[in-house]
Amino acid sequence: MLDKLRLLNPNMHIFDTNSPEFREYGVKIGDIDTDEIIKVGESFKMPESGTVYEPSTPKFEELKIATEITDKYFGQLPAQIGYCYGYNDTLNALEWHTASEINIAITDMVLILAKRSDLEDNKMASTVTKSFLVRKGEIVEIFATSLHYCPCQVSDDGFRSVVGLPLGTNTELDKTPDNKLLFAKNKWLIAHNDNAELIAKGAVAGISGENFKLKY
Repeated sequence: MLDKLRLLNPNMHIFDTNSPEFREYGVKIGDIDTDEIIKVGESFKMPESGTVYEPSTPKFEELKIATEITDKYFGQLPAQIGYCYGYNDTLNALEWHTASEINIAITDMVLILAKRSDLEDNKMASTVTKSFLVRKGEIVEIFATSLHYCPCQVSDDGFRSVVGLPLGTNTELDKTPDNKLLFAKNKWLIAHNDNAELIAKGAVAGISGENFKLKY
């Protein structure tokens, strides 16, 4: 799969979570069993088109793995375990939080990542991004210093990803923020210059260059 993606996308820097390059952006977690949550996640319906994100999902949060994630990776702070499912193959935007994000791959998927240190005056070129294949069953911690967004699919069946974050993250803001990059609670975001739909919703245009479209 990795070799195929590299061959089809010579314009992108593509690695996997075993690559040394991933250490700058996150860490692969090997001490948590994901079999149960994958089984539950596979029972959820995919959207007919586009993507769907649910910050908090009781069927995930009642599992043993939710307590493990809360204790080990959020320091016993309240957390939410939700999901992002759907169809996407394009960079489109990048976001970040003030805490790590836990991703569990229910299907193979690709994460396009950058670093907050790549930002200059809230702008960056898409060429600084690196992309990582996350294989089904893998669980990764994406650092708070890493920019990320919706996963990219590697088949026509779309992608499925479990998402763990501090409680309240990605929910609606209570008031208009002073920082125009704050798009939701604990979610700062910049859109690609070509993403007119997201910019129309109030996102700041901050990514220039090619809006990468992953071929598979």
